[in-house]
Amino acid sequence: MAVRSFSDPGQPDHLDVSTSFDGTTHLDGKDSALAARATGSSWRASVLRYYSLTKPRVLYGNVLTAAAGFLFASPGALDWFLFLAVCIGTTLVIGSACVLNNVLDRDIDTLMVRTKKRATITGGVGARNSLIYSALLVLGGMAVLVAWTNTLVVFVGLAGFLAYVVLYGMLSKRLSIHGTLVGSVSGAAPILGGYVGASNELDAGAAIVFLILFFWQLPAFYSISIYRQQEYARAKVPVISVVRGIANTKVQILVYTAVFVAVSLLPQLFGYTGWFYTALMAVLGAGWLVLAVRGLRTTDNDRWARLMFRYSLIMMFAISVLLTVGPRLP
Repeated sequence: MAVRSFSDPGQPDHLDVSTSFDGTTHLDGKDSALAARATGSSWRASVLRYYSLTKPRVLYGNVLTAAAGFLFASPGALDWFLFLAVCIGTTLVIGSACVLNNVLDRDIDTLMVRTKKRATITGGVGARNSLIYSALLVLGGMAVLVAWTNTLVVFVGLAGFLAYVVLYGMLSKRLSIHGTLVGSVSGAAPILGGYVGASNELDAGAAIVFLILFFWQLPAFYSISIYRQQEYARAKVPVISVVRGIANTKVQILVYTAVFVAVSLLPQLFGYTGWFYTALMAVLGAGWLVLAVRGLRTTDNDRWARLMFRYSLIMMFAISVLLTVGPRLP
């Protein structure tokens, strides 16, 4: 159950390139910056290096969507023990996938500014120890899901993990322009896992939350591919902006943003939410769609793409909150 939110193919960053007192820059990814600060041989530094391998922004963003899926599927009384089991198991499985991704991507990470200070690149954590760490995390996470959740959660967790690590990380990301599409399947796994954790069934609600997160990722990560285009070209990663150019990528962003907005409005049509959810999602979605349209005319592609990605973070947070409260409000 792993998602690429915030890290694959990029993480949020700042427009400036100022350097901090410890030698990290604002263009470092969050995990790279954590690893760069973890100098020395103290236990605190070691813990921080291992922690950085889990890609904290990815981890917490994914757990947020898993929690939202669970709460969306349980508008009545909440089973807190089951909720915690789903969130803890999901956290461990996603963390494992992120650690393993660090190991697999060492050749790419060496060539990219935001990732070249990761602990697996600097030698802060060796490949062997990283693999052991990843194995412990996934075994622990799956044990929690098997012991205290249901079969559907276990299946979604295992399928999401394999889709992210094998189908995306090992294959499509390196070989095909469609890597983002493949990765978006695993990217939607956490919210689906949360939903089936509460409902124990695959129904219209499960399909809706999966599609919302699936289509959210495409404009978000296509935007990253624009402002990171030169880095991906240098690393020979066949993202859409490298293979088909920026103009085509901007059209794809507009199309997928429109599809996302349409899908995000489905919950009320199927009786899961009321007008409160629909009204707020419509306003926020319209704002993202307007920004996508402006991209067709802009000449400052990097600035626009960064704005698109940052707006996508607002949308992801809004999705999580509104899916949580939507079934409970008019």
